Amino acid sequence: MRLKVSPLRKTNKLIRFALMLLLWQMNPFITKAQDSSRLRISLLTCAPGDELYSIFGHSAIRITDSNSVSDIVYNFGTFNFGEKDFYLKFMRGKLLYYLSTEDFNDFSFSYLASNRNIREQVLQLSQEEKQLLQAWLNENLQENNRYYLYDFFLDNCTTRLRDLIEKIRTPQPILPGAMPPTTSFRDAIHLYLEKGNKQWSKLGIDLLLGAKTDRIMTASEQQFLPDNLMLSVDSCRNYDLVLDENNYAAGKSNFRDEWFSPLFFFSLMLMITLGLRAGKNQKLRTAAEGWDNFHLFITGFLGFLLMLMWVATDHKMTKDNYNLLWAWPVHLIMVFMPSYHPIVKGYFRLHVTFLLCLLIAWTFLPQQLNTALIPFVIQMIVIGFYRIRKNT
Repeated sequence: MRLKVSPLRKTNKLIRFALMLLLWQMNPFITKAQDSSRLRISLLTCAPGDELYSIFGHSAIRITDSNSVSDIVYNFGTFNFGEKDFYLKFMRGKLLYYLSTEDFNDFSFSYLASNRNIREQVLQLSQEEKQLLQAWLNENLQENNRYYLYDFFLDNCTTRLRDLIEKIRTPQPILPGAMPPTTSFRDAIHLYLEKGNKQWSKLGIDLLLGAKTDRIMTASEQQFLPDNLMLSVDSCRNYDLVLDENNYAAGKSNFRDEWFSPLFFFSLMLMITLGLRAGKNQKLRTAAEGWDNFHLFITGFLGFLLMLMWVATDHKMTKDNYNLLWAWPVHLIMVFMPSYHPIVKGYFRLHVTFLLCLLIAWTFLPQQLNTALIPFVIQMIVIGFYRIRKNT
């Protein structure tokens, strides 16, 4: 026997369903009304600038407190340029960065005045999470807590904010990668340097950073770059982490073209080397000898510097540097040895043979070497060849 449901009962069910739907829709407003902290916490992402120090962008945390009528930016990217032995500490990887604060109006003015846009992502946090995050930052502003050993890739002003968000927010947000899963650290920084037309900076960075920089990044490691953290926060996998967003537009940075590229420069050096060696008179031969000695000395000094960056600093990414395959520190000794010394001929035979093998294996090495260096390596082969010929 089939029971009939009365129209009144059907109406009551519809009313209850409508009320539940209404309460669900109003839930964010109810939650917001229950939040008496009157705090708004945002992740700020500043666009890359024209200079090398700003080419990768910047991240900071903004806390707007309606109770105390304050609008403060917390910045982990501060260092003291006037610190004693600043350059030595920077080279050795022992330079301390620290947490500082600044009024939002002053912070935004400095970036917008430099044509660097700012994107603000208001984070969806509970009252307790907001208060805990604010308390944690204020605690770390204390003199004994504010300093940390900076690492560009692994512990910087952006990774500190990521770690803080993951620590405070419950459940912990699952932040996906923002780049293809096969991207290495070097690929990531090349992307910014090429976009900013920083060809000489790219060469310098490729010289200093060793094979560890060619390791494929995890999703979390990709977030050392401000833009990547911003995109990851936008795409949080287990819930919506962004409540609202604002954009402070300044304009578009105009990156300058570098027509005098490293490839052009080293190609020119190679042509000069060949041109000097083509001369027959004594003056050109003497000039060629001085030219060769200069390049041997510079190459040896560079190799010595790369060796120091490997073994005598705390920088993790300057170790295992394959540029030492062509930048031999021993050149510093050989350049001062008499050309008739028996060891000189054998040394340069080994040098030329090794560099020829290096050119063949250039694209197969565990470390990506800068292609602009190929004319320079050929130039060093030419110099080595004439050193062998001189002692034959």
